[in-house]
Amino acid sequence: MLATFMAAIEVTIVSTAMPTIIADLGGFSLLGWVFAAYLLTQAISIPIYGRLADLHGRKRMFYIGASLFLLGSVLCGFAHSMLWLIAFRALQGAGAGAITPIAVTIIADVYGPLERPRIQGYLSSVWGVSAIVGPLMGAFIVQHFHWSLVFWINLPIGCCAMYLLWRYFPEQRHPRRHALDLAGTAWLAIGISALLLSLLQAEWLGWWVLLLLAIAVLSGFLLWRQELRATEPLFPAVLWRQRIMVAGNIGGLVVGAAMMGVAAFLPTYVQGVMGYSALEAGTTLALMSIGWPIASTLSGRLMAHTSYRTTALLGALLLIAGSLCLLWQTPQGSLWWGRVSAFIIGAAMGMTNTTFLVSVQNSAPHSMRGIATACTVFTRMLGSALGTAVLGATLNLNLAWRLPQVSDPVQRLMTLRTQPAAEEVGALLAPVAASLHAVFIAAALLAWLALLAAWLIPAGAGLRERIEEIGDNK
Repeated sequence: MLATFMAAIEVTIVSTAMPTIIADLGGFSLLGWVFAAYLLTQAISIPIYGRLADLHGRKRMFYIGASLFLLGSVLCGFAHSMLWLIAFRALQGAGAGAITPIAVTIIADVYGPLERPRIQGYLSSVWGVSAIVGPLMGAFIVQHFHWSLVFWINLPIGCCAMYLLWRYFPEQRHPRRHALDLAGTAWLAIGISALLLSLLQAEWLGWWVLLLLAIAVLSGFLLWRQELRATEPLFPAVLWRQRIMVAGNIGGLVVGAAMMGVAAFLPTYVQGVMGYSALEAGTTLALMSIGWPIASTLSGRLMAHTSYRTTALLGALLLIAGSLCLLWQTPQGSLWWGRVSAFIIGAAMGMTNTTFLVSVQNSAPHSMRGIATACTVFTRMLGSALGTAVLGATLNLNLAWRLPQVSDPVQRLMTLRTQPAAEEVGALLAPVAASLHAVFIAAALLAWLALLAAWLIPAGAGLRERIEEIGDNK
């Protein structure tokens, strides 16, 4: 949990500190790459670490990843230009790719099928706490200390996590020689890099975006060909023959995309369209972080008494209900519509993500649990990137259609909100509100796809079935 907290808080604490860092280092035009470099290397390394954890042990791979992350954190604090900061953030991301998937895999190794959902719920609460604590901690550090401390604060947390893992996790390993699928790893890295770069640049839709998408598709095809003939493939085919594995990854992809409809665009609606403060927008979004761990913990009991499919369907229905509540929010209406929808959507995220993850872990043999978990974590991250691109494009297309003569109308509206008696607010308000409403409609459609993914889970599969199977094997 300490390691997960370290990785989770890194995103929010750095976001808060970036204005101060830019004031010191300069390079505002490179701001996006501070986060993109971290995301790229993290996404590339997640499946690789997952497979290596199966082949060479969880502890060894966790130590390697955590050490890279801490080394990157130290170097980030010493960066003297934005280019160096981006390079060190890439190193951080290369280590972060090990932390979350291996931590989740270790939980699956230590706890039995019935206990896993409850512990995963506790782990989910770490993300909720970090979403609230991170910005506050980042603001406090840059106000009273040098900004380097937002990176160096990872050192005591990471070292403590590594010691506790060494002290209390006696991993049983059966060492033998392995042949790492280097060709598959290379095609995976090229494909993920091209895909994520195309998504990050999607709003411009230039020829280079189409070229990157073509490279991603070609790399995916070559990866598939390589996996068919590899001795020890990066993605064992036996996993993908299971409906639970397919459903869990499709579900993670769709749910991750739908989540961005709230996380990325609800604060903009609350501040820009409704005219509330940043604090009120933040507290509205924080309700999603509260609903997530509560529902994640409850999902364990539901899976124990019903099935994976029933629990996932209930979570998907909550996601649809929360998305529909969001559609009722109007510029002049009560903010409680947005708050209720954020809480319900957070609960839906906790229930669906935990169910998809636990079902995949319980269906995978121990020798493949690392890569199975890593795939689920990766598809959820990919869904978030895809959701940001698709929903962002939806917003931009609507704004271009409704306000073709205004450059960056959302930013313009946000600026005008700070000026008294701004007449232009009235002209921008309705088109911007309608454009953001279109984003919420698109997010609601994604919620229906989550329902379809939940339905793909085989009927009757659940915790009780898995526990009885383990008992029979004994």
